[in-house]
Amino acid sequence: MHNDHQHPLQRFAFCPVCGSSAFRVNNFKSKHCDHCGFTYYANPCSATAAFIFDTDDRLLVARRAKEPARGTLDLVGGFVDMDETVEEGMRREIREETGLDVEHMEYLFSLPNRYLYSGMLIHTVDMFFRVRVPSGTPVHADDDAAELFWLPLNEVDAALFGLDSISRGVARYCNSAI
Repeated sequence: MHNDHQHPLQRFAFCPVCGSSAFRVNNFKSKHCDHCGFTYYANPCSATAAFIFDTDDRLLVARRAKEPARGTLDLVGGFVDMDETVEEGMRREIREETGLDVEHMEYLFSLPNRYLYSGMLIHTVDMFFRVRVPSGTPVHADDDAAELFWLPLNEVDAALFGLDSISRGVARYCNSAI
């Protein structure tokens, strides 16, 4: 994974509460301020990805419009917002990127990931869902998707998906036929 980039805690030299430079590594996931006693934990962010299938068993695939991995294939999904459940975040991302309003989703599995953003590794837990829509349901690419298209599952190549966890998730799904 992106081992040549800094761990998120290395970017923070000063305590976010009191501004002290006595902000020291406490363990692999936290820093502690010797001045005010505040401890900051670098916990992973929640993210979602959807295997959206039509009734002809074709997968809806997006082409990324933005970095990282601009131009590569992707699943519809993204970060979960604060004060939002994972399911609400998944529905919002589907609506923002495709125009689809979905109700029923099936949780499949999760994978840890490191997502390079503005030169910093953001640790995430990516949660994968399966969604079914009727064939012929109109979709339109928006937000982070440059284009959307339907692919038969036997034509899906995990190596064409540019984000590490998405590629691993697609390979896992295709190899296990969940």
